[in-house]
Amino acid sequence: MKTLTKALLLAALPLATAAALPGAAYAQASTEVGVANLEEAVGKSNAWILAANQIRTTYKAQIDAVEARSKVLTAELQPMITAFQAAQRAPTPNQASLQQQAVAIQAKQQAAQRELGAMSVNFDRATAYSQEQIAAKLDGALKAAMVAKKIGIVLQPQAAISYQPARDITGDIVAQLNATVPTVNITPPANWQPGGQGAAQAAPATAPKPAAPGR
Repeated sequence: MKTLTKALLLAALPLATAAALPGAAYAQASTEVGVANLEEAVGKSNAWILAANQIRTTYKAQIDAVEARSKVLTAELQPMITAFQAAQRAPTPNQASLQQQAVAIQAKQQAAQRELGAMSVNFDRATAYSQEQIAAKLDGALKAAMVAKKIGIVLQPQAAISYQPARDITGDIVAQLNATVPTVNITPPANWQPGGQGAAQAAPATAPKPAAPGR
């Protein structure tokens, strides 16, 4: 999920700097530097928390099936990995045999990924659709938080060597997201694809409000 979220954020928000603030908003901003974890902001937004809970409820049987099958496939793969590691530690490893084992392990892993991917396609689409709707509002939320905090430049936390907690505007972005996108629809249109133009706009303005996440 993290990888998916990062991909969506990169697509929705190519650059977070004062130069991205238009007109009056830019004039109100200063040269102060802030930091923001955009992935965390999406993950802590009310819309995503509600959507995640709704997805877990709606697709519970499929999610449980994927988790159970994943454990089985992991148990099948582990002896192959253990044997490969033991062969590597041999005083005189058989390189040809190691190569064959490595190829077999890779093939097994890829087959497992394809199988699990096919099993999880429905709730993966629901997840991507929900996150994309939130990501569509992220640029506006970031800019509003920058103006409110008089921040001119925003860095990702990993890009800063050190910073004061007051410089972190992640929580402010969460608040902006909560105000602009309180809920999202978890059911994508039949022809929707992740990253498709106008996908987020196809969602209704409001969605049924599910219960708070149980975990």
